[in-house]
Amino acid sequence: MKESELYQPIKDHLQASGYIVTGEVKNCDLVAQKGNELIAIELKTAANMTLMIQATDRQAITDSVYVAVPTPRNPRTSQWRGIKRVLRRLELGLITVDLERNIPLVSIEFDPLPSQRKQLNRRRRAVIEELDGRSGDYNTGGTNKRKRITAYRETAIYIATCMETKKRPMKPAELRSYDTGKKTTSILSANHYGWFQRVDRGIYQLTDRGKTELANYPEIVARCEQKLREFNEHA
Repeated sequence: MKESELYQPIKDHLQASGYIVTGEVKNCDLVAQKGNELIAIELKTAANMTLMIQATDRQAITDSVYVAVPTPRNPRTSQWRGIKRVLRRLELGLITVDLERNIPLVSIEFDPLPSQRKQLNRRRRAVIEELDGRSGDYNTGGTNKRKRITAYRETAIYIATCMETKKRPMKPAELRSYDTGKKTTSILSANHYGWFQRVDRGIYQLTDRGKTELANYPEIVARCEQKLREFNEHA
């Protein structure tokens, strides 16, 4: 069993309750947002010390932190009762997923207790800004070997798509006119992915590597192209 097998059933359950669910955000396996409410969920195939450590780390972002594990075969054991007691002491919620059913059953065993900890608003705000900067959910919670699609990477893809569509070098100001955002200049100059090359002062072009690697993100590129078409239609 993989942690990622827990992701889709929990995502479906939360979406049915009106949450926007995103995988792999700021080291959280799964984040759910409804208005100003922010929930972080850590996925594990078994409740262990690693899970407890990760979950309490997430309490630096939000008070509403849950751990999610498969439904135990025997929920009446002293071990399982002890795990639940520890989670409550740590002010963590518990979600179980019964994967033995044809349709997995998600159960909210209990919610996090009201916390007296002071929320670290800066970190919480960083997660919400990351969510707002993503156009969709391109990551599966519980996976860590694939490149994650962050808001930063999405913006870089959009900038690259603008250049590829225009077939010419562009200035940051022109790119921002297509809503590439306030980080446009820093993304171009930092060039973390090797996609951009400065050809003159304040002018950048797409590199061959950038053109090639755009093909790795067809769904995001399609959204970027649609956004550009909408800009052109309203120009």
